[in-house]
Amino acid sequence: MNRDLINAFRRKIQEGAVLGPFMKSGDPAFVEVAGYAGCDFAILDMEHGPESLKGMQNHIRAAQLTGMLPIVRVPSLSEVAISQALDIGAAGVQIPQITSAREAREAVRSARYFPEGERGVCRFVRAACYSAMERSAYFQEANQALVIIQLEGRQAIENLDEILNVEGVDIVFIGPYDLSQSLGIPGQITHPRVLDLMGEIVCRVAKKGAIVGTFTDSIDMLKLWIDSGVRYLSYSVDVGIFRDACSGIRAQFDTLCTEKRNKKHNR
Repeated sequence: MNRDLINAFRRKIQEGAVLGPFMKSGDPAFVEVAGYAGCDFAILDMEHGPESLKGMQNHIRAAQLTGMLPIVRVPSLSEVAISQALDIGAAGVQIPQITSAREAREAVRSARYFPEGERGVCRFVRAACYSAMERSAYFQEANQALVIIQLEGRQAIENLDEILNVEGVDIVFIGPYDLSQSLGIPGQITHPRVLDLMGEIVCRVAKKGAIVGTFTDSIDMLKLWIDSGVRYLSYSVDVGIFRDACSGIRAQFDTLCTEKRNKKHNR
C-alpha cells in the first residue's frame, strides 16, 4: 500500500530535501489539504496530538489519497504503539526521546519483522489489506517502513556516536524544543547555544552518512537548515499554520478598516 510512496520518498530525500508539517488538528481534512498543497510527508502526531488510534486511520488514508507519505509520531518507545501505528498503515514511525543505542535498537526491532526485527505478527490489519495481501509480499513491504528516531536531550547527544552505529535507522531527527529545555532555555530554539549544538549534531550525523531532520517554524530557520544539509524538514504545525493565516487576514482586515476610517475623517 505504501511501497510506491516510500520508494519515491527515498529517491527524493537522497537527491535533496523533503518538507512536511506536524499535524495535530484531529481533522483528516487538514492532512488532505497538506497533500494537495504538495507536501512530501506529514507527521501525524500521537505524542502531543489528541487523535486516537482509530481516528488516525483516516489521517493515514487522507495522506495516501494525495500521494503524501504518512509518518506517525508514536507517544513513546513502545513496542505496542509502534506496531499499532504500522498496522493501521503508517509508512513510517517517528519515535521521541531516544537516548541510547539500546533504545534505537529497540525501536528498529519493534518496527521490523524477521530477520530485521521482532515486530508482532498479524496479517488481519489495514497495512496488509486486511489479509488480502500475499503473505511474503506483505512482510517484505512492511520492512520498508521508515524508522525515524528523535534525539532531544543531553544524554542522547552524549551517546550520539553509538546511536548512529545502529543499523536500520533511516532518519535521525533533532527535536529543538526539548533540546532547548535540556540546555535550561526552554522554547528558545533560535538561541545561539541551541543552534550551535544542533549544528554540531548535523555535522556529526552527516559524517556518518546518515540523514538528519529537524523542526522549524520560520522561513529563516528553514533556509539555515537546508543550507546546513538537513534533508528531512518539518515546517510548523497545521494548527499553527492556520492560526498564522487567520492572524494575517485579521491584520489586513484591520488595516483596511483603519484606512477607510481615515479617508472618512479626511473628507
